[in-house]
Amino acid sequence: MFRDLVLRNRSYRRFREERRVRIAVLRELTDLARICPSGANLQPLRYVLVADREVNARVFPCLSWAGYLADWPGPEEGERPAAYIAILHDRSVKESGPGHDAGIAAQTILLGAADRGLGGCMIGSIDRERLRGVLDLDPGLDVVLVLALGEPVEQVVLEDLDGDGDIRYWRDESGLHHVPKRLLSRLVAREFGD
Repeated sequence: MFRDLVLRNRSYRRFREERRVRIAVLRELTDLARICPSGANLQPLRYVLVADREVNARVFPCLSWAGYLADWPGPEEGERPAAYIAILHDRSVKESGPGHDAGIAAQTILLGAADRGLGGCMIGSIDRERLRGVLDLDPGLDVVLVLALGEPVEQVVLEDLDGDGDIRYWRDESGLHHVPKRLLSRLVAREFGD
């Protein structure tokens, strides 16, 4: 059921680093994004697929991991991503940013990963210039997002948030990752019809 797939698609930040993700899997996931809708069908996105341990080690310090976990610098060695997909915007196709295309592509890739038993995290807090150098990007390509991928080692639990409580995620003493989600009744502004 599609809802189950969406529920399995959480923002995982800790992985079984030794469990490799093959470049062929990254190609399959990226192909899912390729066939998604694109604004005006311009298709301005490009991708860098990384499944190499040495390159992974150079990508990792370009990323910030969990803003609400201030005392946590990110996953330790052994729990880092096994692969990355960098989503880029090609300015030669469209001068202004990619619009909604990047979000559509990223979510589709992550749903595809969840369907294969993988997990991931969409990362927007990036040292873009440093990553540009690591990936040796052409000047016309801008880093939009990075998807960290691998076999999750952590469990994520959704918590219903009634009212206007604290939306910040947290980890309990056992390492269980809790993510508050506002109730549907708080999100639907209006309804028309029966």
